[in-house]
Amino acid sequence: MTRPGIDPELRALLADLPLSAELTPELLAQIRQIASTPVDALLDGRAVERREVTLARPDGARLPLSILSPQRAERSTAAPCVYWLHGGGMVMGDRFSQLDIPLEWLDRFGAVVVTAGYRLAPEATGTTLVDDCYHGLRWTAEHAAELGVDPGRIIVAGISAGGGLAAGVTLMARDHGGPAIAAQVLICPMLDHRNTTTSSRQYSGEPGVWTREMNEFGWRSVLGADAADVPGYVSPAVAEDLSGLPATYIDAGSAEVFRDEDVAYASRIWAAGGQAELHIWAGGFHGFDALYPHTRVSAAARRTRNNWLTRLLSALSTAERQDLAGSVAP
Repeated sequence: MTRPGIDPELRALLADLPLSAELTPELLAQIRQIASTPVDALLDGRAVERREVTLARPDGARLPLSILSPQRAERSTAAPCVYWLHGGGMVMGDRFSQLDIPLEWLDRFGAVVVTAGYRLAPEATGTTLVDDCYHGLRWTAEHAAELGVDPGRIIVAGISAGGGLAAGVTLMARDHGGPAIAAQVLICPMLDHRNTTTSSRQYSGEPGVWTREMNEFGWRSVLGADAADVPGYVSPAVAEDLSGLPATYIDAGSAEVFRDEDVAYASRIWAAGGQAELHIWAGGFHGFDALYPHTRVSAAARRTRNNWLTRLLSALSTAERQDLAGSVAP
């Protein structure tokens, strides 16, 4: 099939990556042996306080959370919180993957970043991954005062598989009576297990960062061979009702598998009366601004995402001031 090309600046950089068309159990094992960026390197030069927490799940599993807070002599007001879910096709990565994205929000907005570890497929399947993520979100909200977090300004964010899990967690929070989520930021999210869109078919059969074949491997690892009756919490694209969701930001590249399912998700939020901002970046492949943040298109994508968060947090602060004024009015 004909398909949108990759941005020339990105294409030149992509030529240096060892790309594959498919993901196999053997290749996955090799990738998992490659350590992610050491968190100490990411935190170097930043005034950040780090705390590690381990959560126990009812089945005995233990889930790690890292809480990263701006260092301050005194905190006069509670901070916004970013609850971050990493990417990796639901089969790889850890809570420090792509962490530079939310750390930029820590620097810019003074946000507390809670980055969550969740169990991976194929060792964990079904709803286990999204249940793990929801468990971490509930812990974060329940400990908001202890963390110096404003419970009215919790933002759920994630990239790729983490973006899909963020969408699933947001649906869970809506349906289960909380925690309250101020916004969801879905970066090139993995939303649809059916893998049948035009963009999915376009990016198939050739090496890439994330191909249709890799996507099939990831979903099969989570769902098994029989993908009947998949819950919307696991594959948010099949959720019947997208009403009542918080403000949503979705972005992706024009040259990637997830383009069309992400556009469809934003369209369905609008159809349900919700607010979503959607950006499709011309020539962007999957995860382009995470891999190469300093290219022109990546810088534009990050700047636009940051501007949206600036407006969102400003609106929340204005609402708080109005509520305060109303509470003391004669």
